[in-house]
Amino acid sequence: MQFLWVYIDEMVGKGLGLGIIVELLFYASASLVPLALPLAVLLSSIMTFGNLGEQYELVALKSAGMSLQRIMFPLIIFMIFLSFGAFVFSNSIWPSSNQKFASILYDIRKKKPALDIKDNVYYKDIEGFVIRVKNRNEETEELEDVFIYDHTEKKGNRKIIRAKTGRMDMTPDGLGLSFQLNNGYLYTDMEGAKYPMHRQDFESKTITFDLSGFKLQRSDEEMFANNFRMMNFVQIIQQIDTVEARYKDRLSYFQKRMNHDIYLIQDSVLLSEIDISNLAAVDLDWFGKLTKSDKLKYLNLAVNVTRASNSYATGFANDVNNRHRHIRGHYIEVHRKFTLSIACLILFFIGAPLGAIIRKGGLGMPVVISILFFILFHITSLTGEKMAKSGDVPVWVGMWLSSFVLTPIGVFLTYKATTDSVILDSEFYSRIIKKLRFLIFWKKSKDEVET
Repeated sequence: MQFLWVYIDEMVGKGLGLGIIVELLFYASASLVPLALPLAVLLSSIMTFGNLGEQYELVALKSAGMSLQRIMFPLIIFMIFLSFGAFVFSNSIWPSSNQKFASILYDIRKKKPALDIKDNVYYKDIEGFVIRVKNRNEETEELEDVFIYDHTEKKGNRKIIRAKTGRMDMTPDGLGLSFQLNNGYLYTDMEGAKYPMHRQDFESKTITFDLSGFKLQRSDEEMFANNFRMMNFVQIIQQIDTVEARYKDRLSYFQKRMNHDIYLIQDSVLLSEIDISNLAAVDLDWFGKLTKSDKLKYLNLAVNVTRASNSYATGFANDVNNRHRHIRGHYIEVHRKFTLSIACLILFFIGAPLGAIIRKGGLGMPVVISILFFILFHITSLTGEKMAKSGDVPVWVGMWLSSFVLTPIGVFLTYKATTDSVILDSEFYSRIIKKLRFLIFWKKSKDEVET
């Protein structure tokens, strides 16, 4: 739904087929996997071990001498394979899907709107022509009072076709629009004073317009291959070397340019040329001895050089920030190849012990707890990535922020589940509350008896 709201304006009125829309949605769905997969791992692990605990199967397994780690071992092996599959997805499938999605969306944006000629509205989407139909009978499909302005020569309304009636049909191959015009005339404004105009009457005339431009033209996907979001791990590493080298060359060019612009004019004295042993012989007040016009000339020259250098430095600073942001984007994608795999493992080691502790299966308590932990994971992931993009923190800190936050929680829950802790057992807290209520009621009754 978020995808549809974002790109609905790009697709409406383009006459797109169902196949193109389904293909676009299919490739766009790849961006949902980094959200759906960790949540699925967390929820399924809580539900699985919650059901085992609720049915006392964990108790039976532990009474047979099996530890929680031994019970989790087959699933740990499965999670290792799943994490490897997540890495393959992030490294190969996701970049390819992004490339295909960008290519299709680019083609859709270039596509002209679907042919839609309305009554008394000048239609201009056919290149070189303007069409106006006064009325279109929906039952007979007959057109009344048809105007066609020919602008192919780009000289204004010099060629006009007008017909009382007509009919509009698509050609058999679907690449042309045919007008069958009846009882009309062709008006042409001739050049020169001798032939001011030419008019040709006709009873029937057929005009065909080329509509190949309305067809979705598929572009080459390789034109998007240089985007770092559409590269695998090896390609991004190679691209990083290139963009960093260009970044350093740009800094070096800026230094040379500034050294060239801010210079000492020929009449000024270089510090290296001053004889320190005889400072009295140096005329330090040379500027004060200049005429007023020479002073203005030097001052205007200094002001112009300073302004030009300041303007260039400001533009260069923006360029450097953009290049640096571009480099950070490459490093973010490098870390993103691994964060999904590690997130699945961490959330498994949160979900499995949590399910064993709460001992509740089904879609009740597990869903609530899963949503809470997933919100924590999602918020820390988004916050860390935004901080990494803005340069507030190093890229590796921002991209692994969620892992830094959730790993201690996973270790803590695994330890508590291994030691059969009741820290998250609702019955444990209900018993404590009952005891507190009993103590409060007993003390209140005792005070009343004493009074």
